[in-house]
Amino acid sequence: MNLWTRRRLLQVGGIGALGLGLPELLNARAAVPGAVRRGPERSCIFIVQYGGASHHDSWDLKPDAPQDIRGPYKPITTNVPGVRIGELLPRLARLADRCCLVRSMTHGNGGHDGGMHICMTGHSLPKENTPYFGSVMAKLRPATRNVPSYVWVQNLAGDVQPRYLNGGFLGAAYAPLRVGNDLDNPSVPNFRVGAFDPPRDVPLPRLHARQALLGRVEPGTSPMLRARPADALRRFQERAVELLTGPEARRAFDLDREPASVRDRYGRHPLGQNLLMARRLIEAGVRLVSVTAWCGTPPGERFRNVQTWDMHGDGAGLGSIFGTGAYGLGWALPRVDEAVSALLLDLEQRGLLASTLVVMVGEFGRSPKIVRAGRDHWPSVYSALLAGAGVRGGTVHGASDKIGGYVRDNPVSPEDFGATLFQALGVPPETRLGADGFTHPVSTGRPVPGLFG
Repeated sequence: MNLWTRRRLLQVGGIGALGLGLPELLNARAAVPGAVRRGPERSCIFIVQYGGASHHDSWDLKPDAPQDIRGPYKPITTNVPGVRIGELLPRLARLADRCCLVRSMTHGNGGHDGGMHICMTGHSLPKENTPYFGSVMAKLRPATRNVPSYVWVQNLAGDVQPRYLNGGFLGAAYAPLRVGNDLDNPSVPNFRVGAFDPPRDVPLPRLHARQALLGRVEPGTSPMLRARPADALRRFQERAVELLTGPEARRAFDLDREPASVRDRYGRHPLGQNLLMARRLIEAGVRLVSVTAWCGTPPGERFRNVQTWDMHGDGAGLGSIFGTGAYGLGWALPRVDEAVSALLLDLEQRGLLASTLVVMVGEFGRSPKIVRAGRDHWPSVYSALLAGAGVRGGTVHGASDKIGGYVRDNPVSPEDFGATLFQALGVPPETRLGADGFTHPVSTGRPVPGLFG
């Protein structure tokens, strides 16, 4: 028993001996027990409009409402007859036949922290440790190539708990690899990802030497020492070293490999470059990439945080919601239009849109009534955009009332939205999940009818 304890400690200690943290090690695997391999191989780019985007001024305009509700923007036609969106989104208007607009999203939590937890878990009342969509996908549909399964590009700000950095009850192995933090992001010249650098005290030759040393610690002849966990741990070690020393992941994160014309097309702002990196990651085999939809800071304006869409207006000292400051739609929506349209066309031209679900949504919408050039938090009704992975383009699901305050037709709960996403990604919502691999279904909702086909 002492021999078993010593060897197991050496094997487990091998994680630290290689100079790797546990999440990085386990997220480098090719496959894990419990992974589901049925259905199509699909991926997701989940664009998070952190702060709560105004549906009134983007996807669900109310031109017949009073001025203090409708705002200054006019609706424009799209390439789908009868579908109109805001005038600041002309490029996406020309791509409406690739997209589905859901105008009846709804839940009951108007706080950034609670609303974000709902948004990213697909549960109206999530527990503290309910995992985010990306962690679930990393568990059930892990990457099959030598790249991480789940990446989060750009951080969230301090108004939410950092749940997005862990794997919930699934554990740290299913946490995302985060890239970019505040002003240090892919839009900065010479930005580089250091996640695949070995620790400073463990250069690559020493890393290989440690791996060879650990390889000499064999389980022996005892059935106990040939247990599958030991074999899995060894595989994890090997995969982690491959991830650090192999070229695939490094290439995927290197935007300098993109032509300048492509980078320009996405926009040289954080959202544009973050989405370009997301496309590269999906192309390399990452299963789910969450991208915080931070549009950057206008020239001459000081950086506050990455909550672009929290547009409370002059009452909060953020400037007009209709202005061109960092918290103004005149700044944010043109950048969304530029970057998201470039992403959709790029995915389509590369043959990736059919297998990649693109989602854009915030934790809630904004209030109907404009007060002091701003709109407040509003979870009662808001909008989402979906495209790719079999989503029926040129469609609109659900409707809000005449002032965009409440759902009029076909409400979509967080549970149903989550079930819809999982179905699009080839994971049946009834799939069992939990720390024990069984206790919880992936989703308790039902996929929204009519969104696919």
